[in-house]
Amino acid sequence: MREPTRCRPLQDPCPMTQILSHTPLWVFGLFFSLVYLGYVQSRARQVSRNRLILLPIAMLAWSLYSVWSTFDAHVTALPAWTCGWGAVVAIALVRAPSRRASYDASTKQFTVPGSWVPLALMMGIFFFKYAVAVVNAMKPGIMEATTAVIVVAGTYGLFSGLFMARALRVLGVMKQLRLVERNT
Repeated sequence: MREPTRCRPLQDPCPMTQILSHTPLWVFGLFFSLVYLGYVQSRARQVSRNRLILLPIAMLAWSLYSVWSTFDAHVTALPAWTCGWGAVVAIALVRAPSRRASYDASTKQFTVPGSWVPLALMMGIFFFKYAVAVVNAMKPGIMEATTAVIVVAGTYGLFSGLFMARALRVLGVMKQLRLVERNT
């Protein structure tokens, strides 16, 4: 039985080393910024409505940019992204408002519980986009297949839709409070 092939230093660099050495420095800065932002999201905090929707809008923009930068104007990319995003957001709209969040009408602030979910989603988007870029660099043209376009664009849509869904469920707390106030 043969021993598994191992990378030999300097003579035959490991693919992972090659991948990391060809990664622009700004990508590492983005990674650590997302980790910090995810850490901040893990703590309970009070936020305004505008601040609550800022992250979902940023993730939506990053997701759409990812689709555009990967596929340009491929005819199935935007519909696949829209289906992924729309499915998650539609589910959020029919679900009840978040039970863990609250809204204070006097301060117009939401109290949002800490969660590691945003960090997991940000890391999911980051590593998925990174993997797509690596595959695209190693096998040019592979992302031109319609199946690849649908899967990748749809996945970007799902990820950003999850951010929007979470924000919509928290915003639902404010609407629910207003309904209660009207009925009393």
